[in-house]
Amino acid sequence: MNAKERVITSINHCEPDRVPWDYWAASEVTERLLKHFGFKDKEELLRYFDVDLRYVPGPSYIGQEFRTYDDGTITDIWGVRRCSMTIERGAYRWTYKHVVKSPLEAMETVEEIENYAHWPSADWWDYSKVESDCEQYTDFAVVNAGDRLDRTAQFKPMMYLRGMEQAYVDLIANPKIAEAIIGRIREYFLEYNRRVFEAANGRIDIFMMGDDFGTQNGLMMDIQTWRRFFRSGFRAYIDLAHRYGMKVMHHTCGGVVELIPDFIDAGLDILQSLQPRALGMDLKKLKREYGRYIAFHGSIDIQETLPYGTIEDIREMVRQRMEAGKPGGGFIISTAHNIQPDTPTNNILALFEAYKEFGGY
Repeated sequence: MNAKERVITSINHCEPDRVPWDYWAASEVTERLLKHFGFKDKEELLRYFDVDLRYVPGPSYIGQEFRTYDDGTITDIWGVRRCSMTIERGAYRWTYKHVVKSPLEAMETVEEIENYAHWPSADWWDYSKVESDCEQYTDFAVVNAGDRLDRTAQFKPMMYLRGMEQAYVDLIANPKIAEAIIGRIREYFLEYNRRVFEAANGRIDIFMMGDDFGTQNGLMMDIQTWRRFFRSGFRAYIDLAHRYGMKVMHHTCGGVVELIPDFIDAGLDILQSLQPRALGMDLKKLKREYGRYIAFHGSIDIQETLPYGTIEDIREMVRQRMEAGKPGGGFIISTAHNIQPDTPTNNILALFEAYKEFGGY
């Protein structure tokens, strides 16, 4: 059984030869591992770890030039200004893109929103190499996920564009503005993804969305608000991918157990990340209640156990997750989010060794 067959078998709620596993890590972690092993590229690392999924880059950007300001901030595809921020923790150092200016934040009418000059277009991309990029990985499960800052979503880009506080205010006090923003975001992603799927010509196995709907202690909004503003778009994204024969995976951090029935009703195939320290996201319980209807991806703790635990702590965590997730398939084990740079290399190596030790059927 090759990697692709293993993943598809599990997603279809059957037991493969072993549990499939994935690799999610910050770029700084990947670079460190490449140096540790003396590997030339990430693909060599993934093959060493026997990783079953491959994330393809998607189309190339050929649109408007991103503007750079005097303070060093740069606009992204939405016209949102960002700057690079550096974090240092002991011997570890990494960077991320921080939102500096949300361009729709001060707008007060739907007309202003509609007339915003920087709504992105699906025309800004070159789709010609999508199929060939996928064809590199014929024996693996190919995932189309987009860039992390431009992944198919609804609420996340709204927060980037409007500012987090104002986005929440809009959901309650300015529903017409919220609907206008979300509608434009949805319109863009549906056309962009349609072109990606057409260009892939059947070579994509899994389409991945990413929109955080949970916090450490529960939903980011009440469930009726989610249903009013986001349920129809969530279903539309899934329906489009299903028309092209793909499975759909959705990434959300946090405690989203209340939304799982809605996810299932919308046709979602795989829920990612199963953040284990978030409220209600216990894999054993979720598998028992919903495992017949949806597959799960993730569940490995990157908040405490992986960065700060002992080798035996990591081994025991993997043993427990495998015991909970394996029966009947429907499980891809992975970290709940990217492995962060403050995670010791030996702990990462122990994680993948434990996958091999406990993953067989």
